[in-house]
Amino acid sequence: MRANLLLMACLLGAALQARTAELVVMVDSTANMPMARVENGRLVDGLHKEIGEILARHMGRQVRFVMLPRKRLEHALQGGEADLLCAYMPEWLTGDYLWSRVVFTTEEVLVTDTRGPPVHAIAELRGQPVGTILGYLHPEMDALLGKDFVRDNAPNMESNMEKLMRGRVRHILITRVVLDYYQRIRQQPLAIYPPLSVMSFATRCAVSRKGHVALEEIDQAIGQALKDGSLASMLTRLH
Repeated sequence: MRANLLLMACLLGAALQARTAELVVMVDSTANMPMARVENGRLVDGLHKEIGEILARHMGRQVRFVMLPRKRLEHALQGGEADLLCAYMPEWLTGDYLWSRVVFTTEEVLVTDTRGPPVHAIAELRGQPVGTILGYLHPEMDALLGKDFVRDNAPNMESNMEKLMRGRVRHILITRVVLDYYQRIRQQPLAIYPPLSVMSFATRCAVSRKGHVALEEIDQAIGQALKDGSLASMLTRLH
């Protein structure tokens, strides 16, 4: 009997140790490339996958991805269903999180198709529909345009670009890394004016206060990944 209890205790200890050796990364299941490619509910490619794998490798952990739709991410992360959510900014999320050091820096740009006049300043967009993604915040546009910021929401960026291509909207907001990726892989690149910079931003990881990984460990892994160039080479491959 005593031997059985000892065996059970050892097995339980091993299971708990295996759990704490994981890095659980939350990913928006509605995201598109280059951020994420999801097949049959599994994350198979993209920036979120590479960031998770890079950080887990530097932390000596096994990575596990939790896929949830955008509207459920914040509640789940606050509840400790994952350790972190990367490539975000504090302004984009509500709730109480710890925030890591910068993972990578990119730029949000306004893209306008060439079937009409170009846009030279954000103020020219007052009252004009701008393609955005449902659930994503754009505080810089709100600050510049206020109630005259007219959003035309789409479920994801591919839908946004499809609306632009078909002339349903003339403008969309998009990050530079995503725009560069799609212009490179599309058989027929979007016919657009040179993008207008809206803001530059530094993305970080939102770290759950109820997760199993300390912020210091995540920051150390990011620092190592920046030093050895693995994060920089990731962005180069996706461009």
